[in-house]
Amino acid sequence: MLEQGWVGGRRARFDTAGRVRGLVSHVGDQPVGAAAHVAVHRSTQPHALIGAVHTEDALAMPGVYAVLTGADLYKQFGDRLLTGPAFADQPALAHEKVRYVGEPVAAVLAADLATARAATDAVWVDYDELPPVYDLADALEGSAFVHDELKPSSVFGDLRHLRGVRDTNVNYTYTLRHGDAQAAREAGAHTVTGEFWAPPTHHVPIELPCTIAWVDAGRLEMLTTTQTPSYVRQTIADLLDLPLSRVRVTTRPLGGSFGAKMYDRLEPLAAALAWTTGRKVRLVASREEAFLLTTRHGAAVTSSLTADAEGNLVSSIADVRYDTGAYADVGPRITAKSGMVTPGPYRIDTAHVRSRCVYTNKPSAGPFRGFGVPQVTWSHESLIDELAHRLGEDPYAFRRRHLLREGDEAPMGTRMHSADFVTCLDSVANAIGWFEPLERGSGRIRRGRGVAVGVKAVLTPTIANAVLQFNQDASATLLISTVDMGQGSDTIMAQIAADVLAMNSERIHVVRADTDATPYDTITAGSRSTYHTGNAVRRVAQAMRDKLIALGAQHFEVAEADVELTPEGLRSGERTVPVAELVHGHFGARGATLTAEANFTTSWAPYDKETGRSEKVTEHWFAGAIGVQLTVDTATGRVHLEHLAVAGDVGRAINPALVEQQLTGAAIMGIGHALFDQLVLDQGQLVNGTLLDYQLPSIRDLPDKLTPIVVESPHDDGPFGAKGVGETGILGIAPAIANAVRDAVGVRLTTLPLTPESIVTALENKQEEES
Repeated sequence: MLEQGWVGGRRARFDTAGRVRGLVSHVGDQPVGAAAHVAVHRSTQPHALIGAVHTEDALAMPGVYAVLTGADLYKQFGDRLLTGPAFADQPALAHEKVRYVGEPVAAVLAADLATARAATDAVWVDYDELPPVYDLADALEGSAFVHDELKPSSVFGDLRHLRGVRDTNVNYTYTLRHGDAQAAREAGAHTVTGEFWAPPTHHVPIELPCTIAWVDAGRLEMLTTTQTPSYVRQTIADLLDLPLSRVRVTTRPLGGSFGAKMYDRLEPLAAALAWTTGRKVRLVASREEAFLLTTRHGAAVTSSLTADAEGNLVSSIADVRYDTGAYADVGPRITAKSGMVTPGPYRIDTAHVRSRCVYTNKPSAGPFRGFGVPQVTWSHESLIDELAHRLGEDPYAFRRRHLLREGDEAPMGTRMHSADFVTCLDSVANAIGWFEPLERGSGRIRRGRGVAVGVKAVLTPTIANAVLQFNQDASATLLISTVDMGQGSDTIMAQIAADVLAMNSERIHVVRADTDATPYDTITAGSRSTYHTGNAVRRVAQAMRDKLIALGAQHFEVAEADVELTPEGLRSGERTVPVAELVHGHFGARGATLTAEANFTTSWAPYDKETGRSEKVTEHWFAGAIGVQLTVDTATGRVHLEHLAVAGDVGRAINPALVEQQLTGAAIMGIGHALFDQLVLDQGQLVNGTLLDYQLPSIRDLPDKLTPIVVESPHDDGPFGAKGVGETGILGIAPAIANAVRDAVGVRLTTLPLTPESIVTALENKQEEES
């Protein structure tokens, strides 16, 4: 039987009480002393050349220390001012040109934030307007270009060949070719098509982005809200032309992120200002400014799915366009990672996908929970549902017949392992009573059910490291750079180490990320940490166990094979010595520590340049399914969720309670994307970038019943068989709800969100067609 805190135990998060009671200290809570508070003057034009930036009035205001422009910073840093994970295309402050409404143009440093913000209103700019690129259609037409040429960064080496490409708004294209999909479509018996749109949305974490930066003895030190401290350290070192040893990045627990605090956000500007002025600076985004920092990619998908006369899937064709805004961020990676799963988790004879990342004059889009996959899941799960209806088949049974099984090869070439789509689908169907008679309602209230299945690859290849200090009192300190942003990583990493070391996980302290102390980790994102960092933690715990067993062998004067580590201590035969006594006896001093370190690195086979296929494009797959029962008010278009079931294959649940919370949280976020969330822009101007105008689901919009279901199909190489789960629950929410709406009232909607207005309009159009 498992002890509390070991793998499989439902241990509560170690910081639960502190988070609930507001006692957890975040970056914005830290005292900064005599720091300069920073506010930013932002562009009022979507696309324009910058003439003069008038700062005189701002500088004359009492309490203002300095006002710096993009031109000022560019004089000192040159092209190093341009950062970004895919392309070095985004300046900390715009110089020469602005590319979206709200882009930072000048930074004010002042004695307090109120003064700094007031001074930004005194800055004004002369602009020479350029033709704007407002949407994907404008961008692909190519009459105006957001960037003069493509400038790949040094981070993603596979984009190097794009350097210097000009006269295009398409910065990256991923193409998947598997067989002759067009010929198979033409020869097929049944084809469904669709034009799908998923709008840009915002992450809306509770904690606002905040960065504090200062120079100490020639080193740039930074405390910041980031999921990627190792990446930020490298970016700042490159910007300032410093060795890594002269840059330190530290974090506090994050109050949510979902991708909003990855890569470059406030950090380059804060570092440049601190380095240039010699002052300690504090830069915090307001809620309105946070809407401008990064968004989810808006995505348009034109797609088709074809079956033969027997109902076998023979062709999947899709053209996917991701609106990455003014700067690429990680858009090319999203474009490829989503493009390769656009056909869905199904056995399909042929597939052809073109997935493009496209610049427009809008706020930059970046990573968001699901990494672009919910947008293409919206397409493939709507199409397969419609095809089932066209064939007169049950949508659940039709999916189940075609789902990929263990060992099957996906259209993009990688085989399935530990991806139990069938059990996930069966579980949600059973949960919502799919096989039971449905009271469909009468009058204006109509009831329906829908299902959807999602598949996603984990970020591969990546690197994770771990250091473990075993203390003389039989406690331990674990050093990792995974950032706990509410997902509970600090808790489960302690559980993994505790299982190996046969100790209570509550006696293991996890040190929060600090690049001076915690070892390199690629990123806290893409649901990679449980698998990657978890494996590094398991290895380092095994290395520590080996050291303790070696000490035990010396103590008992026996071979190491005759010693085992137990919760009571080291045991050999009938003899046992407590670990604390053993370590104290070995060192002869209280407070002594043993130290071990370990690494876990994954590998991949890059995509074939012609076909987009790879025999190993991912270290593991995420598999999940959604089941929904809902009602639609045909008079108002309002959707009421009666029951939502969400299932995810997690390999092995390190902590089932936290897994259920992750599935539930992802599902609730997905409900927002299905029914509420969208950023509305008018000629480049964001018109609903406040929480007064941006709709989110409230507690009254949640399902009457929400059922998380943990599916375990252990991964051969996962820590205790485990995989990640943070994104699994969001993938299929929107299409499952849309499929249930279709089942209830007979209309197929292809544009998100499913607003009451869109449903009523679709019903009215249906009535006109039928009359």
